[in-house]
Amino acid sequence: MREVYRQWRPTPLFRARRLEKALGTPARIYYKYEGVSPVGSHKPNTAVAQAFYNREAGVKRAHHRDRRRPVGQRARDGGRFLRARSQGLHGARLLQPEAVPARADGKLRRETRAVAFAGDELGPRDLGKEPGASGQPRHRDLSEAAEVAATNDDTKYSLGSVLNHVLMHQTVLGQEAMAQMEMAGDWPDIVVGCTGGGSNFAGLAFPFIGAQLRGGKKVRVIAVEPAACPSLTRGKYAYDYGDTAHLTPLVKMHTLGSTFVPPPFHAGGLRYHGMAPLVSHCQELGLIESRAYTQTEVFAAGVQFARAEGIVPAPEANHAVKGAIDEALRCKLEGTARTILFNLCGHGHFDMQAYMDYFAGRLTDQRYDEKELAMALAGLPSVPA
Repeated sequence: MREVYRQWRPTPLFRARRLEKALGTPARIYYKYEGVSPVGSHKPNTAVAQAFYNREAGVKRAHHRDRRRPVGQRARDGGRFLRARSQGLHGARLLQPEAVPARADGKLRRETRAVAFAGDELGPRDLGKEPGASGQPRHRDLSEAAEVAATNDDTKYSLGSVLNHVLMHQTVLGQEAMAQMEMAGDWPDIVVGCTGGGSNFAGLAFPFIGAQLRGGKKVRVIAVEPAACPSLTRGKYAYDYGDTAHLTPLVKMHTLGSTFVPPPFHAGGLRYHGMAPLVSHCQELGLIESRAYTQTEVFAAGVQFARAEGIVPAPEANHAVKGAIDEALRCKLEGTARTILFNLCGHGHFDMQAYMDYFAGRLTDQRYDEKELAMALAGLPSVPA
């Protein structure tokens, strides 16, 4: 595992001096850059670990779900199973049949061992239920991946976010960042991360929160989510399923309801109805703050960052960029020189169509349906106190 990790870890910590200058802020802005991994994001931090532990347990097959996303993004996430195969494990990704354009289908399957799949039980019931490719959440394909694991004794489902073991694997981010901040002779006053399921956010923030709880320096920790899928800022803290078919265990988390479907918008993996139980618990304890932004304002922040720092962020990472910029401008307004650290969890090289849509004025700020949200929350499972 360590040998594979060495291909991209430790990832660099940069000080965004050009962005600081462009903003005219006295704040010191640092970012941990996960885009240097083989697949361009933080995902292999847990994919490699899960492949290793599954192999050690004698598991022969590992499956991962995927939702409808641009082909390039799918290829990026699919890198986790190229890693899985390198660990002596057969890896396959489950795609919705309509998710793969015909012109790219063969090549994508060859390169990533992706399998277009509709489960025996779930496919006929759910296909066609959720229109709008950009608004597709993880629900249905998550259910189908769970179905495959539940009906095949030699198969396990590899999760990409939300649950405890994934968050733990990602803390390599924060542990490295703490050592790098000490090397820089600085320490964050504010830590910012984007949140969908919670893995990259927890990976950066939890080591700093842990140090604070052990008597270290107090740090403001800010979770940034999309306004069109605001599980932390609008969700209910309750027990819920992780998927629409209710095959997953119940977990207590901030949730919009397992049947909630967000409107179409570009935020990559930030379209999930729930938040990691540990991240949700931290918010309940007052250890973190949360805020939500619209897609046009986060793309504007991403463009500003790219023009200053030379890296095009993934749409997910743009949320963290926006949060960090807002905090830096707040420092400017108050005349206070705080240190801000955020996670640039992936590059946007496979997300150029989203940027093209932004520059062409085709991105709009979609609002979710309040009635649908109310119905989804009303359908939460009843759990005795």
